[in-house]
Amino acid sequence: MTGKRVTLADVAERAGLSSAAASMILNGRPDTRLSQAAHDRVIAAAQELGYRPNVAARGLRTDKTRTIGFISDVVATTRFASGLIKGALEAAESAGHVVLVLETGGEPKRETEAIAAVLDRQVDGIVFATMRARELYLPAVPAGTPVVMLNATNAHHGVSVLPDEENGGRAAVRLLAENGHGSGIALIGQNDEVERDAFRSATVARRIAGIRAEMAERSLEFVAEESIWLWEPEHGYSATRALLVRRRDVKALLCLNDRLAFGAYQAITELGLSVPMDISVVSFDNDEVAAYLRPGLTTVALPHEAMGRAAVELLLGGEHAGEMLIPMPTVERASITAPRQL
Repeated sequence: MTGKRVTLADVAERAGLSSAAASMILNGRPDTRLSQAAHDRVIAAAQELGYRPNVAARGLRTDKTRTIGFISDVVATTRFASGLIKGALEAAESAGHVVLVLETGGEPKRETEAIAAVLDRQVDGIVFATMRARELYLPAVPAGTPVVMLNATNAHHGVSVLPDEENGGRAAVRLLAENGHGSGIALIGQNDEVERDAFRSATVARRIAGIRAEMAERSLEFVAEESIWLWEPEHGYSATRALLVRRRDVKALLCLNDRLAFGAYQAITELGLSVPMDISVVSFDNDEVAAYLRPGLTTVALPHEAMGRAAVELLLGGEHAGEMLIPMPTVERASITAPRQL
């Protein structure tokens, strides 16, 4: 049967049954009252003919298209958060759904167009994702369309999947403390006094809150806090170099992301010091380059794939409200050791 799409009628004819009977069997109806032999004939006929269900027609009958809209700012075109899509695709495939991915670059006009595009295709729900966790302002989405925010929050859509940043912050401090660092710890990326009136995302605030809570519970204090607005390698380098020239009592750096840590590594090396024998380093995100640094960078990972899977499962399950926090695993490499005794 080449040249045209194989239909349900073709399968039914090959199996010697009515189209209604073949449809019930192929759709897994448990109450068909048809014999096992009839089931076997229909399944065999479908396989022999290469039958594929008409999803559009099924959608008209069931009001479900088994399609999910995935709208992001720059998740698809950058490597930093591609795990969000990978996890979403895995969960959708397991549930027998396909994912329609659209990218907006964070531009309001394109967001409106993307929403219209997925609604025109009658998706069963929409996942809105952002590369960096933040409050996301969205054009209106029709009531009744399931929405899950992924790595983002929105005042009008209360279901969101986020990394558990507070416990992640605590974990970073524990890694240092459990390796004997009770003093000489510097924070790279934030200084509350300098940034008192500045706004960072809610998730960043939770990361810092977790760090400070764990420090306080262990009666620890930072010997220095370096305020850096853009968490990029060049700024991590310049801040760390200036700090280590200024202070000789620094034995560990807690960097607020891996990109700051990349710059810190360079500064440490340029000053004739080494990681971790002179300076231990811990950071966040588990950027793929972290494993290739020498020594490898110990980091608290963003669980992007687990978050993507959870978002699709929530969208299809519809049983959760509010935030779902996904644990941030620690990835221990070789950048932390006990402080050198003088």
